[in-house]
Amino acid sequence: MGSIHSYTAASGKRVYRISYRKPDGSQATLRGFRTKFDAEIRLAEVEISKNRGTFVDPSDARILVGDLGEDWVASRRADLKPSTFRTVESAWRIHVRPKWGARAVGGIRHSEIQMWIAGLSTTHSATSVRRVHEILSGILEVAVRDRRISANPARGVKLPRKKSKPRAYLSHEQVAQLAAGAARPELIVFLAYTGLRWGEATGLRVKHIDLKRRRVSVEENAVEVGSFIEIGTPKTHEKRQVPYPAFFAETMQRLVAGKGREALVFGEGRIHVRRPKATTGWFNSAVCRAQEKSAAAIEAAVDAGEESPRPFPRVTPHDLRHTAASLAISAGANVKAVQRMLGHASAAMTLDTYADLFDDDLDAVSAAWDEAAGASGVVDLLRGDA
Repeated sequence: MGSIHSYTAASGKRVYRISYRKPDGSQATLRGFRTKFDAEIRLAEVEISKNRGTFVDPSDARILVGDLGEDWVASRRADLKPSTFRTVESAWRIHVRPKWGARAVGGIRHSEIQMWIAGLSTTHSATSVRRVHEILSGILEVAVRDRRISANPARGVKLPRKKSKPRAYLSHEQVAQLAAGAARPELIVFLAYTGLRWGEATGLRVKHIDLKRRRVSVEENAVEVGSFIEIGTPKTHEKRQVPYPAFFAETMQRLVAGKGREALVFGEGRIHVRRPKATTGWFNSAVCRAQEKSAAAIEAAVDAGEESPRPFPRVTPHDLRHTAASLAISAGANVKAVQRMLGHASAAMTLDTYADLFDDDLDAVSAAWDEAAGASGVVDLLRGDA
């Protein structure tokens, strides 16, 4: 057991200190308790934590978030994709380190983190706020596991909810309209009918193409990190086989003709096609042209008293992946097939992502029940005709 002693502070007041032995046998002292009762409570907490194996040495809690954070960020490089790591490193450098870097892990309170998150939520997106919280929480979790603090003060912090944005799905006709006005029509059509991510498509090499089976083997992911292209594995780290439609077979043969096995399918030789800029690139120009034609067609239909065509939505290259899912589901593909095509980690993820598209399946089920029940006599039974 430890001991409690009183002493006179510099202010002239009588205060208390506790002395105890750490689990390693060394002596420790804590000072500044205003009452003997406060000292007794703290000493009891120390003894209980020693018996439970949860003892935390106060001196270990003095390590700064900045010191632990640099190591934590560096450790993430091995398990994160280059683009994701760059985002994490940037969030640490811009948001977390300036706010918490000079703070000792043992002096951070839950309420402080909650106030910080609340403030960020007024100026930043929910995704950004959740990311910086994840970074700080991850660093403090290391402190818990290292027995520097007894609990993670970032746990239980109320985070902003992500607002789901409506996705843009193109119809077959709209895919054709977009491709017709684009600098790279083959790439647009390929993305819309295979669901590959941009980096997966632009990372395809001739050796990944099976012309006989109309399959592409997704093995590489070309990610733009700053001004460089880094080649890694697909997002889920697993290779997959994805079919392309028969109408694209002739185009694919032309794309690979005369190229070596290591040559890129899209682009010139070994130079990857870079993702176009959001507001000034060739893809945006194609979208603007399609929207202008769509607006003109709608105006003409209104003037003629005819049914207006669907307006052309604002889309990004990634929306072509969503379009592929939509076209596949409308063609009757089940969730497992869509999962395999898109390379999702699970069918549950596919359902969560495209739940709105699978709602139409419920209407089909209901219609099938109507037809089957009508033939079985169930309907007549309910009507009282049986």
